[in-house]
Amino acid sequence: MDFQLPPYDLKMMLPEIFLFLWALVVFTFDLLTNRKKETAIGYLTLVGILITGVLLAFTGYGRGFGNMFFNDPMARFFKIIFLGAAFMAVGSSFGILKQRIRNHRGEYFGLILLSTVGMMFLASSQELLSLYIGLELTTIPLFVLAAFYKDDKLSVEAGIKYFIVGAFSSALLLYGISFLYGMSGTTDIVQMKINLAITHLTFTNIGMTLVIAVVTMLAGIGYKLGLPPFHQWVPDVYEGSPTPVAAFLSIGSKAAGLVAFAKIFVNGLSAFHGPEMLPNDWGQLVALMAILAMVLGNTVAIWQTNIKRMLGYSSIAQAGYIMIGMVTMNVYGLSSVAFYMFAYMFANMGAFAIVTVFEDKTGSTQIASYRGLSKSAPGLSLTLAIFLLSLAGIPPLAGFLAKYYVFAAAVEKANSADSASWLYWLVGVGLITTVFSLYYYANIIKQMYFSREDSPYKIPVSAPAMMVIAICLIGVILFGVWPEPILQFAGDIPASFGFIAR
Repeated sequence: MDFQLPPYDLKMMLPEIFLFLWALVVFTFDLLTNRKKETAIGYLTLVGILITGVLLAFTGYGRGFGNMFFNDPMARFFKIIFLGAAFMAVGSSFGILKQRIRNHRGEYFGLILLSTVGMMFLASSQELLSLYIGLELTTIPLFVLAAFYKDDKLSVEAGIKYFIVGAFSSALLLYGISFLYGMSGTTDIVQMKINLAITHLTFTNIGMTLVIAVVTMLAGIGYKLGLPPFHQWVPDVYEGSPTPVAAFLSIGSKAAGLVAFAKIFVNGLSAFHGPEMLPNDWGQLVALMAILAMVLGNTVAIWQTNIKRMLGYSSIAQAGYIMIGMVTMNVYGLSSVAFYMFAYMFANMGAFAIVTVFEDKTGSTQIASYRGLSKSAPGLSLTLAIFLLSLAGIPPLAGFLAKYYVFAAAVEKANSADSASWLYWLVGVGLITTVFSLYYYANIIKQMYFSREDSPYKIPVSAPAMMVIAICLIGVILFGVWPEPILQFAGDIPASFGFIAR
């Protein structure tokens, strides 16, 4: 029997192939220049990301390698987020090139690119094994990046913790995938959904096996997203990692985890969502994790004195808000999740960019160090305040609309189905905990504007960091008052979940 490769179209993979090759160029350039080109390597990385974005714009929808790779609206939307997060992380990193990273700049930027390649492949994966491989290519470079300050005890600790947690979560995810394959006989996500539905109707004894698969995969992806009770690594890794890497983790890695969750659960296991499928329903279990994330993330963040740890707990809470849209399981929910992640990218990357600039100058990440900053750096203080208010969900910034659309999607679902009335409680918790978040975001603004102390710091901002901050500032304001283009783009995403002919 002759072995035949499935039909493939490498044009669909052109952005991923190019970015992978560009990462090799970055490695080689740094080596050939004897690691002396401090800023050139950073600009070279930024150029590669921009070219990849252009290639993505000219790459249409279609299959790249049989059913394993499929460019659809969801893949394209999240690839934009991945490239945007990588661009902003690289742009924020110029300040640490001279001080903290002197001998391994090529490796630093190259690993960011390789992780982005993994995220992009993950976004287009249509079967479980390629999805898993994309998730691993995403996380393995991040293990190294988290520990990149190898002379810093906290950074080494962050890398070790992230490696252990990442390996454990990957094992759990792969364990759950093996159960799904055993029950369905396929790794194709759409075919798996069909086969599982047929198997469930034919055999009544698959319930416990499916429960084990669902629980182990929820644990595996829950670790990636930082959802309680799998969140313990988040504040420590955010605190110890280089600040641009922590920013990249908060957006790129989280978005990759969301894509993996959506493909496996919302698409592959959608037939098992709803009270009629109990005890196989994953919706209420995820809702419980979302409630824990919102309550724990927002309350513990109040007590933090380190701004990176505070933003780490904030990211846990933000994951809880995002999962409200996931469990809604309707067109509005899926679109709202995409818009939320897009708006969150600008606010969070912008906040982390300013924290990076401040840390480069002062060496401090303590919230108390921001006292009186509005007097010595008024522009930077105002910009940081805007980013924090967007994270809190204050109008007319993009963060407000992001939360509004997620809550509105859940309310619409609860209104249309009596069996989904529990979503009212989920929205209620979200509204209450949003008020909690105002306290710790406003605390930083209070330190900058209402402290009687004068800040001794004059904060110079490099051109790349200024560019990142400006892009983020424009994003949170522009898409807060004019969200229609992004909402229209996000509105095409539900077609990626089985609503189009395969």
